[in-house]
Amino acid sequence: MVPEEQINLFDFMQPSQHETPADFDPSLIPTSAQIPIPPGTYASIAEMVPHCNTCQRCELGQFRTHAVIGRGNPKADIAIVGEGPGQSEDEQGLPFVGKSGQLLEKILQSVRLSSENDVYICNVVKCRPPGNRTPTPQETEACKPYLLEQIRLVNPKIILLAGATAVRGLTGDKRGITKIRGQWLEWQGYLCMPIFHPAYLLRNPSREPNSPKWLMWKDIQAIRAKLAELAS
Repeated sequence: MVPEEQINLFDFMQPSQHETPADFDPSLIPTSAQIPIPPGTYASIAEMVPHCNTCQRCELGQFRTHAVIGRGNPKADIAIVGEGPGQSEDEQGLPFVGKSGQLLEKILQSVRLSSENDVYICNVVKCRPPGNRTPTPQETEACKPYLLEQIRLVNPKIILLAGATAVRGLTGDKRGITKIRGQWLEWQGYLCMPIFHPAYLLRNPSREPNSPKWLMWKDIQAIRAKLAELAS
């Protein structure tokens, strides 16, 4: 076989999804969901902030007061991924600061975890969906590259996925949260656990055995134990 024929055999091959085009212009990232965000684009989460604050990769950028990027320790052992900002989060520019966030703080404190030191908290989408509706698949996909960069930079030992939208948005798993909560899953080499979203717990206040709050208590204890196991 002559060299030209050997080369032709590979004409169908596409560049690696991790390969950055030579003419890649990072300044275009906020302008369109068609612009990729290759792994390694950002050296820190702080570098991502200007892009998120000016982002128009989906229509949610038209409605935001502030982009809600993350809070907590950017080198934490635990990352918590929620669905999207609510009104309080949109106003303050921080995730989980409303009633759901207050409950999340109590859940973490119950096993001696600090939201400032032990976890990094973010969402699948960085802008509030109108009326606090569920983000659409298109909105989730447009924002997902930001989330992937956050996870890469934090590099947590454990990822907690709060609610079905977070599970689906990050892993693609479409199963209901009641079926998979409390189970350890592996995604891209990360140890993940789906958990109930705090907003769901607020709607289901019972503490009876096998109630959502009772199950959440079991889950957060298992998470604390796993963290100790990994540390040892």
